[in-house]
Amino acid sequence: MFQDTSPLAERMRPRHLSELIGQEHLVGENGVLRKAIEGGRVPSMILWGPPGTGKTTIANIIANQVKVPFHTLSAISAGVKDVREVISKVRPGSKSILFIDEIHRFNKAQQDALLGAVEKGAITLIGATTENPSFEVNSALISRCQVYTLNQLQKEGLEKIVEQALSSDAEMKELDVSLDETEALFNLSGGDARKLLNLLELVIKSENSKKVTIKNDKVVAVAQRKTVLYDKKGEMHYDVISAFIKSIRGSDPNAAVYYLARMIEGGEDVKFIARRLVILASEDIGNANPTALVMATSAFQAVNVIGYPEARIILSQCVTYLASSAKSNASYQAINEAQREIQKSGDLSIPMQIRNAPTKLMKEKGYGQGYQYAHAHDGNFVDIEFLPEEIAGTKFYDPGQNPREEELRKFLRSRWKEKYGY
Repeated sequence: MFQDTSPLAERMRPRHLSELIGQEHLVGENGVLRKAIEGGRVPSMILWGPPGTGKTTIANIIANQVKVPFHTLSAISAGVKDVREVISKVRPGSKSILFIDEIHRFNKAQQDALLGAVEKGAITLIGATTENPSFEVNSALISRCQVYTLNQLQKEGLEKIVEQALSSDAEMKELDVSLDETEALFNLSGGDARKLLNLLELVIKSENSKKVTIKNDKVVAVAQRKTVLYDKKGEMHYDVISAFIKSIRGSDPNAAVYYLARMIEGGEDVKFIARRLVILASEDIGNANPTALVMATSAFQAVNVIGYPEARIILSQCVTYLASSAKSNASYQAINEAQREIQKSGDLSIPMQIRNAPTKLMKEKGYGQGYQYAHAHDGNFVDIEFLPEEIAGTKFYDPGQNPREEELRKFLRSRWKEKYGY
């Protein structure tokens, strides 16, 4: 019944900006990227967004619309040699566009190889990434590019994509497809248009009939048979990472290492896992065991150097250590309380005695007057006011109930018992 053609997602790939769904802020009638493309003034850019939201599609549309040589590299397989080869093909005084998919996979040396050509304008770089460029792309390269953020596709956009496929694709138009239920289809696609369309096609083909009714149980059955259960950007991704974090927070190293293995087997990005551990080490362990943050940061640096498969050993060491550590979220709560206070009371006046006084005029106006240098006093401490007058005596940090923070509480009590009630 079906011809041997490319996947539905590829057949439905938009050829014009007006066909791209869900990124109106960029390519809509007044979208900043659309204006640049239509005006022929395409800047070097980083397209940042989840899988299947249109990054490669935008690059292809630019390639078709802007009449300059267009080169494509994948950071998974390309290296510095490939980058330099593309740059060498650019004729003096001319321009070329270089599209690099998954640019976050380029290391520093590979990214640095692009800098000169991008800065001189010989190459217009279009990089696509699912990872935050602030973490994964060199600051020198980011400063030479515009960063455009693509939105996760929402239900309304996913519905439009499915309806468009059923009504306009030549093969789909020959069928009678009824969308009775779409929750499983949308949830399992995780907002990824490519995955959505390919899953839809799998379900339809599994029926081997011209009349097809889409139901949740049918979609789930086909998905489990034909796709990887752990989807790095779908619902399962969020369920597993949630279980992983909660297992560590709950001091269960057995459950934690199990969910770690689930993510590794599912192909999860090693840096995503390591980054979550750094956050957890501070948010959920904090001053109950300051070494946890050192361990997590070291693990993050190590897995960046080592990579899979050996990185799994480093992650396991870190995960079991964090899960087995004393827990405290007191530091996390402290910054939350302090930020809430600022949102409520605004920028309160800083006490004059602890203001900076670099000039004679500021000293004459009382800046810094009354300040006492702590190290000039017994115990390296002097009781002066540091908080703004309006919130004097407000306690933001309350040490947790664990041996290490009890030591901190004891120290603070010896200094601030009367003022903060430690």
